[in-house]
Amino acid sequence: MMRTFANPLARWGFAIIASILLMALFAQFIAPYDPDAINVKAILLEPSAIHWMGTDGLGRDVFSRMLFGAQISLLVGFVAVGISTIIGIILGAISGFYRGWVDTVIMRLVDVMLSIPTFFLILAVIAFLTPSIWNIMIVIGLTSWMGVTRLVRAEFLSLREREFVLSAKTLGAGDMRLIFKHLLPNSLTPIIVSTVLGIASAVLIESGLSFLGLGVQPPQASWGNILTDGKEYIQFAWWLSLFPGLAILLTVLGYNLLGEGLRDALDPRSNH
Repeated sequence: MMRTFANPLARWGFAIIASILLMALFAQFIAPYDPDAINVKAILLEPSAIHWMGTDGLGRDVFSRMLFGAQISLLVGFVAVGISTIIGIILGAISGFYRGWVDTVIMRLVDVMLSIPTFFLILAVIAFLTPSIWNIMIVIGLTSWMGVTRLVRAEFLSLREREFVLSAKTLGAGDMRLIFKHLLPNSLTPIIVSTVLGIASAVLIESGLSFLGLGVQPPQASWGNILTDGKEYIQFAWWLSLFPGLAILLTVLGYNLLGEGLRDALDPRSNH
């Protein structure tokens, strides 16, 4: 952990992510207004001391909506990546440990999934489902496991012939013990890094889906649908596009910086 924070970029990434997480967790206490409260007397007001990020076309406070939108965006990121990581670990472990025809089948499935553009695959699936936050999380998770699978498989193939694994096998350790006690704990570095970077990708996908109207549905706020509102007033209500765009940019940047810092800190081959 100390090596992680020795990297200045990782410190910046952690500071950005920690700030966004704290604002999302305490949105109910920080938000000055009800994010869904319509005020016809305050339509499209510019940022001011009363409304820090202005108001939208229905007079709703953008700052309050941004805070609650952070909850949605980060929830989607964490849950979707959790689903994809679990699937990836299971398939990668089976593939790397048992090899043979099992490895061949799983890797060909990975190749097929990777040959399909992920965002368009998600769009196609979402189009047949009712747009909701739960459907988005599940679909993103079920279409984003391939990278973790390949990472875990590569680690297992590298570790399974090491002396400590062969010794455990000689002492009679079963397959599950070898996988969960000896191989998986020594494969966590790429999994952790991939998970952190995957959250950034999931936030981007959710924002894109919400922007297209296939994600989180109004009046529930997300950064993507706040951007959609801004599209209609972009010529004279710049704040509706600027603030959610910056939030998405900073979140993705923060996770990428943190992921790179973790990679440098946890990789024993690193020169840092």
